[in-house]
Amino acid sequence: MSASPIHESLPEAAGESAPKPPRRGIYLLPNLLTTASLFSGFYAIVAAIDKHFAPAGMAVFIAMIFDSLDGRIARLTHTESAFGKEYDSLSDMVSFGLAPAIVAYQWGVVRIAEYGRAWGRFGWLACFFYAAAAALRLARFNIRTAVDKRYFEGLPSPSAAATVAGFVWLSSQWREPGLTGLIIAFTVTAVAGALMVSRFSYFSFKKINLEGPIRFISLLLVLLAFVLIASDPPLILLAIFGSYAVSGPIVWLWRRIRRHRRPAREGRA
Repeated sequence: MSASPIHESLPEAAGESAPKPPRRGIYLLPNLLTTASLFSGFYAIVAAIDKHFAPAGMAVFIAMIFDSLDGRIARLTHTESAFGKEYDSLSDMVSFGLAPAIVAYQWGVVRIAEYGRAWGRFGWLACFFYAAAAALRLARFNIRTAVDKRYFEGLPSPSAAATVAGFVWLSSQWREPGLTGLIIAFTVTAVAGALMVSRFSYFSFKKINLEGPIRFISLLLVLLAFVLIASDPPLILLAIFGSYAVSGPIVWLWRRIRRHRRPAREGRA
């Protein structure tokens, strides 16, 4: 006697309707936001080629806004996909890898080359190093699973891009930065690249609940931040993201100092 067939779909066997998959049109929204981020990065490159460095710097920050929205929208609408992840990574490479490197290159390499061929090589090598570091950072992020989601390993590429673009945006207001200013610009570019591939821990802000109630003082601080940014966008944005960039090495150094102090205290006890 043959056994009765077992229904594979439990909801249908129980008389319940299976949950409907999300419509395909919903997937369009996060990918459109990713495309907007990609377009902003592309615009930053074109603006830098045309010697419009302030709009180029602004475009990198606009790309950051779209990049932060596409993932959130995908999670809220339950439309995450392998395609979206790969598309987002490729978009990040353009907007936060190539765009800041080309913006820095267009702004400073021609000027610094006037001080000697060696300085010119230093400039374009610093820009290439940044682009290569961004590619390595994104590849490492894609293949590794975060153990502690509260922290990133290495400086996130959008924050590195904001540091470089903010510095060039602010520096574009100089009529003639001079050799010292150009060296600082390319050093910032190279250091931002090194921090991306470093193992320093950076707070990810993923545990912050944006949907729950917040304190009144927190709201005031957010409003104050917007007012400060509006008063001098390149300076304040560079200060914010520059501080975030150096926070990784500072926290690492502070932890090492505390570790060395602990055995000394235990020995005295």
